[in-house]
Amino acid sequence: MAQKYWIGGFHIDLSRNQISQNNQSQTLAPKALAVLTYLAKHQGEVVSQDTLLSEVWPDTVVSPNTLQRSIAQLRKALGDDGKVQVYIKTHAKQGYSLECDVRWINHNEISQPDEKLVEETEADKNFVAKEVTVGQNSAEKKAYQSSGAIKDKPEEKKSNLVLMVTAALTAIVVGLVGFLNMQSNEPTTINISHIRALTATDNKEHGGIYSPDGQYIVFRRYSIETCSNNIWAKDAKTQGEFQLTRNLGTFGSHSFSPDGKQLAFIKSDDCTTPVNQKRCYKLMGLDFHAALRTSQQPNVLLECTDSSIRSPIWLDNNNIAMLQNKNGRWLLIRYSISENRSQVIYEVNDGSIAAYDYSPAFGKIALTSTRKDGESFIEMLDVSGKLISSHKINYPQHISRFKLIRPNFSTIDNLLIFSTGRQLYTLSYDGQVEKVSLPLDVPISSPKFHPDGDKMLAIKGFMDRDIVSVSISQLRQNNRAPSLEEGPDYNHPTIDRSILNEDKAIWQPDGDLIAFRSERFGEDQIWVNDGSGSRQLSRFPMDVFLYQFDWALDGKSILANTDRELTQVFLDGSDKTIPTSQPVETLFQWDSEKQKALALVRISGILRFVELDLERGSSRVITDKRVYWAQRSESGQLVYMDQLHRFWRPGPVEDKLIPSLVNQGSERQFVIEDNVIYGINEDHQLWSYSLEEDEFEVIGNVSNGIDYVTDVKQDDVLMSLRIASKKEVAELTLAR
Repeated sequence: MAQKYWIGGFHIDLSRNQISQNNQSQTLAPKALAVLTYLAKHQGEVVSQDTLLSEVWPDTVVSPNTLQRSIAQLRKALGDDGKVQVYIKTHAKQGYSLECDVRWINHNEISQPDEKLVEETEADKNFVAKEVTVGQNSAEKKAYQSSGAIKDKPEEKKSNLVLMVTAALTAIVVGLVGFLNMQSNEPTTINISHIRALTATDNKEHGGIYSPDGQYIVFRRYSIETCSNNIWAKDAKTQGEFQLTRNLGTFGSHSFSPDGKQLAFIKSDDCTTPVNQKRCYKLMGLDFHAALRTSQQPNVLLECTDSSIRSPIWLDNNNIAMLQNKNGRWLLIRYSISENRSQVIYEVNDGSIAAYDYSPAFGKIALTSTRKDGESFIEMLDVSGKLISSHKINYPQHISRFKLIRPNFSTIDNLLIFSTGRQLYTLSYDGQVEKVSLPLDVPISSPKFHPDGDKMLAIKGFMDRDIVSVSISQLRQNNRAPSLEEGPDYNHPTIDRSILNEDKAIWQPDGDLIAFRSERFGEDQIWVNDGSGSRQLSRFPMDVFLYQFDWALDGKSILANTDRELTQVFLDGSDKTIPTSQPVETLFQWDSEKQKALALVRISGILRFVELDLERGSSRVITDKRVYWAQRSESGQLVYMDQLHRFWRPGPVEDKLIPSLVNQGSERQFVIEDNVIYGINEDHQLWSYSLEEDEFEVIGNVSNGIDYVTDVKQDDVLMSLRIASKKEVAELTLAR
């Protein structure tokens, strides 16, 4: 099909998404031009809305409003409007038609308009415009009638008078709308002019939001010194800070009720009697204005003991939306406070919801989801959960196809905003991703707009972890572990210390190298240390997150989980992608000789514990249990830890618990070396268990800053030590 054509005096260039006239070009959305092109191919015919929707948005659910917005964009570009329809005509309850002649341009043809078509189109347009304005004075009307353009018949005089009055009013309205549109100059993209920090402490802050009136900034602050987690508020004018809660514990994001009187958030605690999960989840409510005066204990609105909930957002002063995990799949639910009941308002049958946001200004819910084929979608709902549109997200080449997108509404209609870690992007309702200009060199996340739309909050900062080597024999002798405040002592020497994040260290099989993850140059990369120094091994692009990795048995390469895709990195720095059809959430272990891997893979939105066959590109589900971590011993024995942090071994008929390890599991991963399991329990004790001899031993205490064991080699243990977590609330001002 030709990429260029003329409609009257307008030149359409599909390769550039442009409409031009008199050397003035306008860039339009590709879908809008697709609508125009389909009408042009059927010039003079009435094309129904259903036909346009199916032809321009194939295999996608969209509402008629989406088509109407495209028609409005086209009319504006062509100088048409809803009343004066020279080019695109609306046929009530039937559809649309293109009324102007079309001339298609071949590749070798000079792109010049047909002068006759231009003259005829302009004459038609001038005639209509004259007809609209002619009623403004009788002298002009008589002169125009005498020219022969309008000839009143006696029986038409009354109707013409009504027409002239209506036309005059229409002209005034059209002119006023056009003037307001020119005055608004609403932006179609987001640009950042400058950034300033709003908090400046040694603590870790998260989840910054504005109050509905914009007066307060509310965030949660974790104090490393006191190991406490609380919600704080900051007055945007006076800069005064207020602690709203007392020793709250672990909780997630928070949300304001529309009237600004209540805060809602999710708190999680260890279940008294665990059923299917170790932690129970409570929806909490807090009187915001009372908490500004003195710290408050929040009220429990809802408790979930057999499912998890997250991301509460108020829909109105009585209803709160949340995500609920049932059978491994996330659903969108609405909870009514007055009725004390909830209902599912949206679910993805062949996948799972990743994230969502609600805009009271637009009256819409935006959510992203992953499907059975691993693709991601952006879907728009009304407040009741009714689907408005659904589009596959068009990932740019530099963003991994399995990276989860968690967008928030901006104040520009049709544009959401999200962070990939070091970069902000916009996401349109139809799945298009564009980069935001951002002068920042540290990680940034969780963008939330101010009610006025001229600025937004985000969290910026970094994590500082070190790799420490601990002697098992010394740990047995010295049962006292250093505290996090004391830092590592002689029992905790570090491996190549930096002020940024280093962790996940593992020894090279039968070699002297230690591979580890480092962010020291601002990006997640694999580094190797040979005992005398470190060097960067991988060259992953910016914004790639490195999850887990494992050495090949011959020590010549490393298999890495990068943004849920598998990449094999060789010692010379080269790499290759290992194709997978589904996102890999967690890579546990790699058997390079058999080309098999233990992993958590998301299948139809649900996490499954599988053995991947990397040669055939297939997978085998090992168990339907929800698995947290897994390893296979040198003798081939498989051990996995479930969501209740219980240890299991597969049996001939059913899997068996390991009785000696009851209450020894935690959120810290374990390793197996020489058929011995090593782990850290919730009392910060390093322990071991022999699979062959069924012997359990508590080796000794470790610092409460130790996150987990990463590898064991003879008498030495590699661990990740948390030094600091510097996160702060920042305010980003938009360029206008």
